[in-house]
Amino acid sequence: MRMATPAQNRQSVFLLLSLLFFSVSVFSQKLTPVADAWAGNSVNAVVFRKNSIVTHEKTQFTAFYNQQGKLVLAKRQLNSEKWEISETQYSGNIRDAHNTISIMADGDGSLHVSWDHHGQRLNYARSVEPLSLQLSDKMPMTESHETNVTYPEFFRMPDGNLIFMYRDGQSGRGNLVLNSYNTQSQKWSQLHANLIDGENKQNAYWQACVDHKGVIHVSWVWRATWDVSTNHSMCYARSTDGGRSWEKSNGENYAMPINAANAEYALRIPQRSELMNQTSMTTDREGNPFIATYWRDAESKIPQYRIIYNINGEWKTNNTGFRTTAFSLSGGGTKSIPVSRPQILIKGKGEKAKVTLIFRDSERDSKVSKATCSNLQKNLWEISDLTNFSVNAWEPSYDTELWRNRGKLHLFVQKVTQVDGEGVAASQPEKCYILNEK
Repeated sequence: MRMATPAQNRQSVFLLLSLLFFSVSVFSQKLTPVADAWAGNSVNAVVFRKNSIVTHEKTQFTAFYNQQGKLVLAKRQLNSEKWEISETQYSGNIRDAHNTISIMADGDGSLHVSWDHHGQRLNYARSVEPLSLQLSDKMPMTESHETNVTYPEFFRMPDGNLIFMYRDGQSGRGNLVLNSYNTQSQKWSQLHANLIDGENKQNAYWQACVDHKGVIHVSWVWRATWDVSTNHSMCYARSTDGGRSWEKSNGENYAMPINAANAEYALRIPQRSELMNQTSMTTDREGNPFIATYWRDAESKIPQYRIIYNINGEWKTNNTGFRTTAFSLSGGGTKSIPVSRPQILIKGKGEKAKVTLIFRDSERDSKVSKATCSNLQKNLWEISDLTNFSVNAWEPSYDTELWRNRGKLHLFVQKVTQVDGEGVAASQPEKCYILNEK
């Protein structure tokens, strides 16, 4: 046997150490630690947080619950690793993963915060001055339909004003409320007490986005009961006037409120198809809507990530097809599921746009993963991992304003546990991070 020379041995060791350093640095340079946070369920890390992170000019904010259930705010200068952290005077029921914290900065840099809702009275406060982490006392928005709030979501318009959406009512029996905030007057008004009407028979579980022109896009599935297996179909509406009036993708005006009879159906999907609610949507450079979700075909037991999108007035569907593991959705409460709901990001336009899904899947050891396709007609997906560790039951949320304005992706990342049916695990706090995907 030919033995390696001392020089060759030194070269091999150097190469090995270099590779190890490169492997660590590839991941570590993207992760900026913030602080320890509650991890006994997924309340800090669900997909429908709007937002978990938000940037105003050069200041980035984030929010989370700590181990004691206190609402914590943090801020930093972009690209800095030093966070200013403030434990606020407010707490939430961290044992219920619905009770998320949503934040948004308005055009003046004031931070708006809503938290701890699963059929509760509205919890809302804002910073006492621009860029401050100190919050005001709780305040109402409009004092209309504010006693049974779930799923609060902020969206920033290009002019710096805000949109606020939430469900009024219960699962299977709720309506979508839409408020608007004027940064100059610092006042809220209610545009719709019932934008999407379940008619006391079902309710809409929505996802929404605001494109670079200020068009508000909303898509939703209907749920017939409290049972997630009764999710069905995908509908769509948009507003070109800040949320006051709404239209279909062909420009036809909606009679308000929108309901099951007059809604535009992007795709009819049967109940018990493992169709998930509250996923994500975005638009391409021309304002065409792209919706990401998952369900299974009737002849298959494997739910697949799907893209539903509208090009040249036609609704189309893409089946990514890369998953191989079956699972089933049924029952109520927050579910323990082997995949996360996806976030979708677009660069370019049309079917040749670069489409990216951010997700977590037990098939990939529950790491933070991304799948990218540069041509939906060819349907070739390149899949890679953004972390070298499991995030367990984490779902993706990201800095929508940083992405929209600068094309930079910053994700809120934390390893969390979720016991099925709103259970709580006996978990120690886990560090939360901002992942900068370069």
